Amino acid sequence: MATPVLICDDSRLARRQLARSLPDDWDIQIEYAENGLHCLEQIRAIQPEILFLDLNMPQMDGYEVLQAIQEQSLHVLVVVVSGDIQPTAHERVMALGAIDFIKKPCDAAKLEEIIEKHGIKDKAMRERLQHALGEQLDPELRDIYQEITNVAMGQAGDLLARLLNVFVELPIPNVNVLEVNELSMALQSIDTNASTSGVCQGFIGGGVSGEALLLLNDSSFVEIASLMNYEGELNQKVELELLMDVGNILIGAVLTGLAKQLDMHFSQGHPVVMGQHCNVADLVSTNQDRWQRTLAIEISYGIENHNVNCDLMLLFTEDSLKTLKFKTQYLLED
Repeated sequence: MATPVLICDDSRLARRQLARSLPDDWDIQIEYAENGLHCLEQIRAIQPEILFLDLNMPQMDGYEVLQAIQEQSLHVLVVVVSGDIQPTAHERVMALGAIDFIKKPCDAAKLEEIIEKHGIKDKAMRERLQHALGEQLDPELRDIYQEITNVAMGQAGDLLARLLNVFVELPIPNVNVLEVNELSMALQSIDTNASTSGVCQGFIGGGVSGEALLLLNDSSFVEIASLMNYEGELNQKVELELLMDVGNILIGAVLTGLAKQLDMHFSQGHPVVMGQHCNVADLVSTNQDRWQRTLAIEISYGIENHNVNCDLMLLFTEDSLKTLKFKTQYLLED
């Protein structure tokens, strides 16, 4: 039976070009949509298994389509095809549930590579991939993780604010289920140019385990030393001590806050230095082999009126997802 495939693009030429670029040996039934609203109508009507989606369209753009797919729990694997190749665009569509991204004009060889990589010619593989994305595409579960992280990071921010006598800016945490390559992209998008230092710390308890990564922009050390009333000369040893101090505060408080809400206890391992004074890509390449599919919670802290920026990333192992889901179910009970 032919696999139903939907191509959504406001350009008739682009739709036809993409259709011609699909593998000749793939048994598919292609349908088309001219904009985001039409795309959602087509998804409900023909229930495609795979959607090739443009981003820049009238009435409803590709980002809004991806968000609607999540909110309405529509089951379709999405490959974004767009001329917008900014790293932020790539990051946003992956966070919204797309499985991959290909730039325009569509290259047949690259398209074939993406199709083979995800195994989406095979129905069983598509079903496994859709199941794997289930956690990521569940907006209710993401809301729960965001809310309990909000509470935990608020407690950590309060400790930091009291220690340094400052106002700590708290963002909305970013929550996603990521594969190893997507995790590398997410980490590297934090700041691709700035020199960075990082520390990681493992944690485990009650069927949940993972690592907490703290990345601190090197330009923050002077301000942190000043706020801590350190008057000596800054060197690599002192900066390492400051990094460890900030890490102990933020990682410890966030994990404690999460554990209390989940009625659990986390044991924390010894902190390990990922690297000092290097770019994020080097930190990632050194450590990424330990991370496969993971629930990633990213928190970006800032201090008002000070050049201090740090990112805390909590990475839960794939085996932890079932326990976390079970632990949070009671939060939805009436």
